[in-house]
Amino acid sequence: MANTKKLEKTERKASKRTARKKAAPKGKRTTPRGANKQKIKKLARGQSKR
Repeated sequence: MANTKKLEKTERKASKRTARKKAAPKGKRTTPRGANKQKIKKLARGQSKR
């Protein structure tokens, strides 16, 4: 994507949108969402651990 620092807000939005449309589509997920999230073995009752 080109440098959009000097453009007005509406022009910047338009250029970003066209860049998104030109970009190749992203592939399907290989891992489920939240797979990198820290896992908790057992929650303490009544207290949030995150």
